[in-house]
Amino acid sequence: MKPLMLSALILAATPATARDTYPPVDVLVKTETSVIGQPLEYPEGTPQITMAIVTMQPGQQTGLHQHDVPLAAYILEGEITVDYGADGTKTYKEGDAFVEAFRSPHNGMNPGPGIARILAVFAGSDSVPNTVSDK
Repeated sequence: MKPLMLSALILAATPATARDTYPPVDVLVKTETSVIGQPLEYPEGTPQITMAIVTMQPGQQTGLHQHDVPLAAYILEGEITVDYGADGTKTYKEGDAFVEAFRSPHNGMNPGPGIARILAVFAGSDSVPNTVSDK
């Protein structure tokens, strides 16, 4: 009788434990600075989060641009190489997560034979553009 009672108690407790336990979280990036060491700051205005998937064709370039709000990026597929001018060049591959350069002109390129897909999450506001192209 005792083993049966013990089994019943374990089964009764298991669902409660499962409900009260948060699933594992794999932190991809946690930082106070961009990939080139700039301190992050949030823009003035009403906060606005924008999530987008950027798809770049083989050989495609972004053109010189900058982000005026913090941008967290995750490479979903392929790879990109970003030229940060005097701050150097970095290559990011599938599975890489980073916080992009902030208010600093840079140019991204897909050097691979296939598409590159990037999940971009902007921590912006209603009064500041996420990306500004240099012309």
